[in-house]
Amino acid sequence: MTDKARNRLFSLLWLILAGAAAGAMAFSSIYLYLKPGLPSVESLRDIRLQTPLRIYSRDMKLIGEFGEKRRSPITIEQTPEMFIKAILAAEDDSFYSHSGVSIKGLMRAARQLVASGSIQSGGSTLTMQVARNFFLSREQRFVRKFNEILLSLQIEQELSKDEILALYINKIFLGNRAYGFQAAAHVYYGEDINELNLAQWAMMAGLPKAPSTYNPIANPSRALVRRNWILKRMLDLGYIDQDQYKNSITAPVTARYHGRDLDLDAPYVAEMARKEAVDLFGDAAYTDGYQVITTVDSRLQDAARKALQNGLETYDGRHGYRGPEQRLDAELLADNDQLVDLLKEIPVLGGLEPAVVTTVAEKSLSVQLRDRRVIEIPWEHGLSTIRPYISENARGARLTSAEEMFAPGDVIRLRRVVISAEEVAREQREEQGQVVESAAEALADTDITDDPFATPEGLEKQAQEELPQAREEWHLTQIPEAQGALVSLEPEDGAIRALVGGYDFHQSHFNRVTQAARQPGSSFKPFIYSAALENGYTAASIINDAPIIFEQTNLEDVWRPENDGGTFLGPTRLRKALYLSRNMVSIRLLQALGLDRALTFAEGFGFERSKLARNLSIALGSSALTPLEMVRGYAAFANGGFRVEPYLLDQVLDVHGDTVYQALPLTVCHDCPATGEDQVPGAEPIDLQAVQQQAALEPEEDEPLELRTLPVAPLHADEQARPRAPRAMAAETAYIMDSMLKDVIKRGTGRKALVMKRGDIAGKTGTTNGPRDAWFSGYSPYLATSTWVGFDDNTPIGRNEYGGSAALPIWIEFMSAALDGLPERHLPQPDGIVTTRINPRTGLRTSRGGIFEIFRADRVPGRETYGNYPSIYSNDRPDSPDSGNERAQEALPEELF
Repeated sequence: MTDKARNRLFSLLWLILAGAAAGAMAFSSIYLYLKPGLPSVESLRDIRLQTPLRIYSRDMKLIGEFGEKRRSPITIEQTPEMFIKAILAAEDDSFYSHSGVSIKGLMRAARQLVASGSIQSGGSTLTMQVARNFFLSREQRFVRKFNEILLSLQIEQELSKDEILALYINKIFLGNRAYGFQAAAHVYYGEDINELNLAQWAMMAGLPKAPSTYNPIANPSRALVRRNWILKRMLDLGYIDQDQYKNSITAPVTARYHGRDLDLDAPYVAEMARKEAVDLFGDAAYTDGYQVITTVDSRLQDAARKALQNGLETYDGRHGYRGPEQRLDAELLADNDQLVDLLKEIPVLGGLEPAVVTTVAEKSLSVQLRDRRVIEIPWEHGLSTIRPYISENARGARLTSAEEMFAPGDVIRLRRVVISAEEVAREQREEQGQVVESAAEALADTDITDDPFATPEGLEKQAQEELPQAREEWHLTQIPEAQGALVSLEPEDGAIRALVGGYDFHQSHFNRVTQAARQPGSSFKPFIYSAALENGYTAASIINDAPIIFEQTNLEDVWRPENDGGTFLGPTRLRKALYLSRNMVSIRLLQALGLDRALTFAEGFGFERSKLARNLSIALGSSALTPLEMVRGYAAFANGGFRVEPYLLDQVLDVHGDTVYQALPLTVCHDCPATGEDQVPGAEPIDLQAVQQQAALEPEEDEPLELRTLPVAPLHADEQARPRAPRAMAAETAYIMDSMLKDVIKRGTGRKALVMKRGDIAGKTGTTNGPRDAWFSGYSPYLATSTWVGFDDNTPIGRNEYGGSAALPIWIEFMSAALDGLPERHLPQPDGIVTTRINPRTGLRTSRGGIFEIFRADRVPGRETYGNYPSIYSNDRPDSPDSGNERAQEALPEELF
């Protein structure tokens, strides 16, 4: 080498070194300038991904999700290996070999900038994307790019490659409010990421580049091109073989939007739980990934929703058809696309689909559905039973032609009914006069029944295969205007198992279980009767069912309460007065007890004294109370006399699955020793001599009570570890009231519930003036349940509607489903309860026929004597044959009318 060449080489080396030094100095200067503004990479380890609040039932069915960002974080171990390879092929195949920055990628980006004059790509690695997504903006500025490079280098020094990749997988925005690939898998495919196939993984891997441009829902053709490019990259990189590639590029685009994929329809519950979560955690509830586990049982919740909707639709059907919801202009019928768009804007409520009448015949309708189908509604599918609504008390005559009510353009509601294949086969056989009891019988006339070796199971299987197709029917109906509520809780600790606050949450968010304070009517009477039992009365005490007038009360100048129907029975036993719901007896009973005593006693059931009317009308249920307050009170009858507090949130988990909240409800403990908390408020025996009633009626026909030893289900194993529920009434009082409330169903206003064929159910109807409110609150020892029906504007529900006709059927349908398969369960008989025979017209012990009644041992009535007015009450023991006679002779009968 010549000296000249050597000098040139040294000069070039010095220039390179000088350039490198200058570059290093420039880089150092930039680093020193930007370093103070860079966030700490260590904070990435503790980063809280914005994960929405999720609400679950007790059996982990999703019932609600709240939060702006849909996110479901997963670990790198939970991420399919082939999906990771799809991401690397699409975004950064040298991820595991570079130090956070790809010089090759940056040079490519620089060449594109020089060639086009604008930024085409950033040359970003996955690490750089993590830095940008967590700490930086997406604006295309050189300063941001330098920050991104510097931060990426720091990230690579402090985090492992798998940690960086996990952050990327969970943070990246992928369209449709989905952040992270697990959430995106749910949005686009309705599945977990590990349940997708190779073609779907490649489609998902193409989203980060431009979620709107390569969205398989909004732009399926461009998304398909991107997917196939990624599959080719995976083939070239050796991640997949030729067969996998060919099978995947021919796979169709299967993505479609999956909204909130809820497992259980319980929006009223979800909203209540959301509010409670926000009360506990503030706005962080929406972003910190809390999982709220409620006390609601998914099976019972679904049964409650169906029961309430069915009950309201049945009530509504009794009062006539109000006509189409609206009538569209005739020109709209010619534009099918516009018609379908309009139908899609009308919400489905209570499962009732909107439809538009296109053609009206004498005995049928042709209607357009939202899915563009045109179907026929035959006369027998709801048209033949239509009677026009006139008022809540009147309906018009039945239609003789569909043309009397309908015209093209009418918007109506339809219910879809699916007739099973077995039912279709049964119908076909029954049309031929044959009775079909099973699917196998549908093939009774075929050759397979001649097979001597055919088993019943084999016949059933073949029958199912040979059955005709299931049939779809559409029936005309309407959305009820009346509203209702149902709430059911566990009597032992107040856990809410089912709650429905109205016909449909999307129709009205108003939660009538917790927000609608309505008069409970006669369903409040059991609390007055239990107060009487605590204060010396018995189920056999006689009270006069006679007219009464109050003047100069704080109700009105004159108050004349009446019984339903305007009839009076005269002297009546408390048991009979309760199951026949006699108003006059309740008022006289409260008058004898005293208002303050009764109010104090009612507080023991959890009722707020300030909400209770301070006059005798409280005996008729004039105080405004919510269904939740009523069911809490009835839980005490179901659990043996204890007050529990309803609760909805059982447990809250944080994003890591750790418990951050655990409910500790008041819990019934039957075997715990008595304490001062077991003192019943308002339970001070009164002088019954001042209020005793006498009777001189003919003996009545009354069936004896059937008393027997009943099975008792075991209590919660952990009941003694929880706070103890205080007593609302003595165990003896609860036992007697349970017996009296069972009579409401056996022989009183709740007789419709006999259809359930259970001996462990009890409750009370309630109907208010108008009538405006219909109630049934009842229970078995498994569940306490209250139902209410009425109008939000408090208008009358119809003069022939009662708690037994409007609310009780809802209770029956729900409780039948809830108790299905459960053995009968009864309250254990407490010590101090005796059974004796009494004269049903006097309430006294007798040896001449009569009926059986149960009493506290210290409150057994005196023995009947003949020729004298007997005492209705004696503190003497029942084995004293002369007990009560002396006081009986001193007492004079009250004037009956």
